[in-house]
Amino acid sequence: MENLPHRARRAWIILLSGAILVGVAIQFVDRPAATWSHEHLGRPAIFDQITQYVDPLPIVATIVVAAVAIAAMFGWWKSGQYGRTLISACLAILVSEEIKEQLKYFFGRPWPEAWTSRNPSWIANHVDGFHFFHGGSGWESFPSGHMAQITALASVIWLRLPRIRWLGVAVSVLVAFVLWGSNYHFVGDIIAGALLGTACGIGTVAVVCRE
Repeated sequence: MENLPHRARRAWIILLSGAILVGVAIQFVDRPAATWSHEHLGRPAIFDQITQYVDPLPIVATIVVAAVAIAAMFGWWKSGQYGRTLISACLAILVSEEIKEQLKYFFGRPWPEAWTSRNPSWIANHVDGFHFFHGGSGWESFPSGHMAQITALASVIWLRLPRIRWLGVAVSVLVAFVLWGSNYHFVGDIIAGALLGTACGIGTVAVVCRE
């Protein structure tokens, strides 16, 4: 098994590289990419449907964690390798969900499009940037919660189930593409969400699956 210091160094490299990519995207990519998506893709219905498949993840994770806790109380739960992987995945999703809520409030970034209550947006009236601690549903674009949840799951799969790594990567790339293609998020939001989800996945595996 790969030793912990090497894994930690590699994790830091990934996270720091992601942070640099977020900054580059915010500065140079986000606005032109959102404008292009709005003008050429027009939010296909299939993209909306794909993003909706991510929505139940926190609910499912909560139910699984509660069920495992009850089973453990009665002595019915034997964790084992796959049990720890399941718990890691559920906790990674739930932790990423809670952290992204706090980050959305902290950064206060408007959405690319006006989705709620005619909120200011880049497409509607060229409003962008960060409005720290603004609050409100119209100021919650950064980071992407959908991306955080799916990459939290994918990162646990990557670390614990190497035979199906390709599946986690493929689904994450698909979700990233449809989030941008629907103009639900700026590219920087998506990268930041992936960064958050990956960090949560790495962290929960390190805690739960320590062997």
